[in-house]
Amino acid sequence: MEDYYRVERSQSLTENLPAIGKYIRDRSNSLSAAIVKRISSFKESDESKSKWNNVTEFNLSGLKVIVKQKDENRDFALKGRISFFSRSNCRDCTAVRLFFREKGLKFVEINVDVYPSREKELMERTGTSSVPQIFFNEKFFGGLVALNSLRNSGDFDRRLTEMLGRKCPDDAPAPPVYGFDDYEEDTTDEMIAIVRVLRQRLPIQDRLMKMKIVNNCFAGAEMLEVMIQHFDCGRKKAIEIGKQLARKHFIHHVFREHDFEAGNHFYRFLEHEPFIPRCINFRGSTNDSEPKTAAAVGQRLTKIMSAILESYTSDDRRHVDYMGISNSEEFRRYVNLVQDLHRVDILALSTDEKLAFFLNLYNAMVIHAVIRGGRPNGVIDRRSFFSDFQYLVGGNVYSLNIIKNGILRNNRRSPYSLMKPFSNADKRIELALPKVNPLIHFGLCNGTRSSPSVRFFSPKGVEAELRCAAREFFQRDGIEVDLDKRTVHLSRTLKWFNADFGQEKEVLKWIMDYLDATKAGLLTHLLSDGGAVNVAYHNYDWSVNS
Repeated sequence: MEDYYRVERSQSLTENLPAIGKYIRDRSNSLSAAIVKRISSFKESDESKSKWNNVTEFNLSGLKVIVKQKDENRDFALKGRISFFSRSNCRDCTAVRLFFREKGLKFVEINVDVYPSREKELMERTGTSSVPQIFFNEKFFGGLVALNSLRNSGDFDRRLTEMLGRKCPDDAPAPPVYGFDDYEEDTTDEMIAIVRVLRQRLPIQDRLMKMKIVNNCFAGAEMLEVMIQHFDCGRKKAIEIGKQLARKHFIHHVFREHDFEAGNHFYRFLEHEPFIPRCINFRGSTNDSEPKTAAAVGQRLTKIMSAILESYTSDDRRHVDYMGISNSEEFRRYVNLVQDLHRVDILALSTDEKLAFFLNLYNAMVIHAVIRGGRPNGVIDRRSFFSDFQYLVGGNVYSLNIIKNGILRNNRRSPYSLMKPFSNADKRIELALPKVNPLIHFGLCNGTRSSPSVRFFSPKGVEAELRCAAREFFQRDGIEVDLDKRTVHLSRTLKWFNADFGQEKEVLKWIMDYLDATKAGLLTHLLSDGGAVNVAYHNYDWSVNS
């Protein structure tokens, strides 16, 4: 079986299990006793002091041990609530968030990108829409500058106790409430009155066409007749309405051969497409509201998912709390938001907007897929994960495989596949990016430990952000240079997608722009001395990045 889908298996050690188990138990008991003894010695040595340090760090048999003692005085004294208003991808907000976490303080974050209705409250309470803005109970404290000033003065703990020594009153900023959406006035699509009449009056039947049974379809001539009779319009006007309905993805030709034409042709309503039941963002009916622009939906998606990452991932974005995300209000709003994708016009996006849109959609879908079904363990599950988890976007179905290989890689085959994602007759091929940018592989996170860190991109800065993602990937563990063995160890992703990166020698030169000084120096030395250079590839860790 190919490397891309291979499952690594360890050798059987059944015959040695009793001895190994005894060894582990003995080592565990010894280590536990040693840690307890060492901690006790720290306690005894500090008895003469007024209080024990909050954090003690020591090394034991090569193991770094950090002991944190709960500050009971602070927990007892702080009865109030810390709140702060924020936005997604705000550096100052990140600094405030990290400060409170390092202090071990609980806080309520009100992200106005996730909860737009709270921006009015922010303005009323502070007189500005800038963030971050911090509140101790109902009292407005200020932003990051005020927080840094208090921290630098060494007076933070005393002031905190003074301001939060009482129960939080009702007039303090309220925490976001789960299950309530901000009111957004959706405009009903101007064509919906016509669509409702057609849904009621057209005979929807299964028909035999091209030696195939085509389910739930109607004849174009029948639709023209209903429109002419019901709306008292001429045939030419009825044909024009049919074309508009097709462009807005209310109806499609059963074989997607054209938009709408008079003649002996058959069509389906979008909700009757055979792929619809498999689309995770379809929840019983299509979105009949006037479609928002793809740029607006993409921007909203990016803000919500960025807020999720800021709250439910590690600082380096390499570890994701999928359980926390699944129970969050932010994710509930994301699930509602992706219904706006049903009939968006992707063709209206520029190349950079399209690149950012599909990078972000891929990363968001992976998070949704892991939450819904877990990370795949075997080869079959892995194929299903990338091909069967699907969204309805712009009237078409998109899987992770379609987005990556069909759109972002300009309709190239996935590793070890014999077929391209799109046939020449597939309308989605019009959305494929004009050329392959190999940097996309460092912007796509497939939910595994060996994949790049998860992130979301802005249309205006997507190229620079991809270069930053590539530098982070290679400076982390994407490349290792062994001078003694004259071997360069690379991520297996570069082998699987060598059609995008080129031959190995070309890849090594290309990588140079994304390395730190140390790795770049080692690689330059290998490439410039005229000797042979070996390239090896790391085993891919398919375990989930949680």
